[in-house]
Amino acid sequence: MVGSPFTSWPEDHVITGNDKPKFSIENLDLFYSEKQALFRVTLDIPRNQVTALIGPSGCGKSTFLRCLNRMNDLNPQVRIAGSVLLDGENIYDKNIDVVHLRARVGMVFQKPNPFPKSIYDNIAYGPRIHSIARNRHDLDAIVIDSLQKAGLYSEVAENLDAPATRLSGGQQQRLCIARAIAVNPEVILMDEPCSALDPIATATVEELIDELRKNYTIVIVTHNMQQAGRVAQKTAFFHSGELVESGDTGEFFTDPKDSRTQGYLTGRYG
Repeated sequence: MVGSPFTSWPEDHVITGNDKPKFSIENLDLFYSEKQALFRVTLDIPRNQVTALIGPSGCGKSTFLRCLNRMNDLNPQVRIAGSVLLDGENIYDKNIDVVHLRARVGMVFQKPNPFPKSIYDNIAYGPRIHSIARNRHDLDAIVIDSLQKAGLYSEVAENLDAPATRLSGGQQQRLCIARAIAVNPEVILMDEPCSALDPIATATVEELIDELRKNYTIVIVTHNMQQAGRVAQKTAFFHSGELVESGDTGEFFTDPKDSRTQGYLTGRYG
């Protein structure tokens, strides 16, 4: 695969050591017009681990997730205060190239959303618009590598020219993961990536997530607490726009510190 396209990232950008968090979020507030949706969220997201965001519907999980690659910028009513640092750089700095940021921080949505193109062109789309591939040989290599990393290549190798919309739901979601990988991101955000999938396809995606964390930092929103327990090394619980508590997943589920977390985990509400 050819080099990263992120040449316009600030010259003083420094990649810190593996012991440093990939994201550091501090006192993050978010408003939809005058209504506040997130309240002083402070959270470190470790690199090359899976961080699960859990909580009741409407608690701010997905809103927070979209802050990590500035997807909320697409809503003109959104206003943000606080800082979101990616490798020590504030992604809300006015000099940040948002297009390149969203390539560094890819996103996979709740419902598979393949483009109405061939399987090959779905994966090649990002590398083409970011000018990552020097030639067709490079592009072919990126497509194959991305599909292999997403665990899909063996299933589609003979049909790369077929419409992506003909794939099953689970295959389409893995295609969307491959599409995100194709631009060589550092972080993959996943907003309930298995909610539309059957149990077999869900298990396949969960195995894929565990494999991908070797090379990527992953943040996943899920309503499925069992899924968080299976795939995540760190879990964060949101309630009414607040980050209630977070910690190592094993300890989080066995010894929650806040009564609101205990109530949610035991099914008393949510």
